[in-house]
Amino acid sequence: MKKHAISMAITATLLISCGGAKTTTAEADKFDYTVEQFADLQLLRYRVPGFEELSLQQKELVYYLTEAALQGRDILFDQNGKYNLRIRRMLEAVYTNYQGDKTTPDFKNMEIYLKRVWFSNGIHHHYGSEKFVPAFTQEFLKQAVLSIDAAKLPLAEGQTAAQLCNDVFPIIFDSKIMTKRVNQADGEDLVLTSACNYYDGVTQKEAEDFYASMKDPKDETPISYGLNSRLVKEDGKVQEKVWKVGGLYTQAIEKIVYWLKKAEGVAENDAQKAVISKLIAFYESGSLKDYDEYSILWVKDLNSRIDFVNGFTESYGDPLGMKASWESLVNFKDLEATHRTEVISSNAQWFEDHSPVDKQYKKEIVKGVSAKVITAAILAGDLYPATAIGINLPNANWIRAHHGSKSVTIGNITDAYNKAAHGNGFNEEFVYNDTEKQRIDKYGDLTGELHTDLHECLGHGSGKLLPGVDPDALKAYGSTIEEARADLFGLYYVADPKSVELKLVPDGEAYKAEYYTFLMNGLMTQLVRIEPGNVIEEAHMRNRQLIARWVFEKGAKDKVVELVKKDGKTYVVVNDYLKLRQLFGDLLAEIQRIRSTGDFEAARTLVESYAVKVDPVLHTEILTRYKKLNLAPYKGFVNPKYELVTDQSGKITDVTVTYNEGYADQMLRYSKDYSVLPSINK
Repeated sequence: MKKHAISMAITATLLISCGGAKTTTAEADKFDYTVEQFADLQLLRYRVPGFEELSLQQKELVYYLTEAALQGRDILFDQNGKYNLRIRRMLEAVYTNYQGDKTTPDFKNMEIYLKRVWFSNGIHHHYGSEKFVPAFTQEFLKQAVLSIDAAKLPLAEGQTAAQLCNDVFPIIFDSKIMTKRVNQADGEDLVLTSACNYYDGVTQKEAEDFYASMKDPKDETPISYGLNSRLVKEDGKVQEKVWKVGGLYTQAIEKIVYWLKKAEGVAENDAQKAVISKLIAFYESGSLKDYDEYSILWVKDLNSRIDFVNGFTESYGDPLGMKASWESLVNFKDLEATHRTEVISSNAQWFEDHSPVDKQYKKEIVKGVSAKVITAAILAGDLYPATAIGINLPNANWIRAHHGSKSVTIGNITDAYNKAAHGNGFNEEFVYNDTEKQRIDKYGDLTGELHTDLHECLGHGSGKLLPGVDPDALKAYGSTIEEARADLFGLYYVADPKSVELKLVPDGEAYKAEYYTFLMNGLMTQLVRIEPGNVIEEAHMRNRQLIARWVFEKGAKDKVVELVKKDGKTYVVVNDYLKLRQLFGDLLAEIQRIRSTGDFEAARTLVESYAVKVDPVLHTEILTRYKKLNLAPYKGFVNPKYELVTDQSGKITDVTVTYNEGYADQMLRYSKDYSVLPSINK
């Protein structure tokens, strides 16, 4: 639960090129960062600067790891919902084989629906989690399905095309079936009311009791229970179906292992080779002890230029925050841009010691905090097409405490966001006055990246659990509390004089740019991502509103932060930045206490009071203002394409990278070349 997603303020603010993008203005002008826009989504491209300078062995390693990354795509589709693969494959068959009129509104709307399914890795919104509403008719889709060759459809043995329609049409068209992929509504059975495919036939209580019975409170090195399995009830018995070679998802995992073994053969050094070997062992055994050993080896490998994430990693998609979605990121270190993160990580103990958190909840000794800026080579699984801009792993608290963690900021992804957002009018619409606009223009890129670095490098690794506290004690509220903790750590320290001393910011004025954009986002602009009448469900959005609404309320008496009207529009005004920082520190202290003690009721009260509800009047206003800008609130990426170059004897002589593939072209190629799972996975 350690991703740092890009915020509305960052995606829509004019930022200067930074991080790993060593690109001249002329070169940037030649590169087309935008691909297409539809629904509430915009597709972008990202460059991979520095790839050509890698050695042939490193390029070959990147290629094999990329192939391993792409082989896991279908796993995520199935994890997100048990009908997703059938629906995707059925729609792709219609999209590519339909002989009727493709200019009709029904076909065009089906095309947009399919593109949304690709983007979200399923039929539910990738961020808001609600099911898409089709803008085409059942009659059209049925006629289209029945008109194409049945051999091209994802039919079960003995099934007809008409029967396939009968099976999946209610899932697509009935708004009362599988309404949300992840339901976080307080008081409901979160397992039974969530459409994700992590549980089958079990209730929330049965799931919680199953894992509670397995845990030993005295175990100081507990495995991440349930991380790599589906929990099912068969013949009245609750049991796990493990994702591994020979188990669930074996067809895809075998392909992943094949490419990992190729990568193992060209590893940069023995440490990296050991990491890959242990990951293969985990995939083959399904043992979470193997996973922990792999995680420790991965954390300790600090010298390899090429790095990667591959596997069952983050638990945002599980309403109980235990089971992990499949994801992969292949990357290499940006040597020049990493200096900033190295300064932060080398001062980790100072930041921990001077935190406003109560001493009993602080780490006495901060171990193994490493941080770097990376260049992404490929995004996959739950990091594609939408991705985080920063990641901190591993997630196991005891590994972080004993062995440390790795934090990364993805420089070329941030750079692509920034260049694509150039001059879009967002700040002109939502920032209160010229003083704030000028401050954001001057400092916004720097302080935004610094906040991300502090969030990832130190925030997630700060503090400690008291002895005997269950890491899962906060249950469904754990992800929101964890993200708030890391964000508050970053907010508190981006304004600290130490940041000036370390030359992380140029002066004591810079932090105000991040404070303003964060509050504007948390109080107002992130609401463009919410449908009218809905509440906030996603953990990162809940985190941001929790922080913003809490400091807004607690500082109301002194008018620290206000929402004011100007020309009939609502704006954020910060009257006292120093008191605002103090409020961030107060909330950080309380949230760390909640996390350290496992205070579920306090977490529940905080989240439900500040993070969930939406002001409908303000929401309507923000949506109206945003619509006029013709912007997409969500952005994702088309990956570059890598190809091997060989001589006449078949020997690899180079690996090339190109950037000209279209969105639909890439998705259809992935569905053709990296889709080995059955349509129904039991």
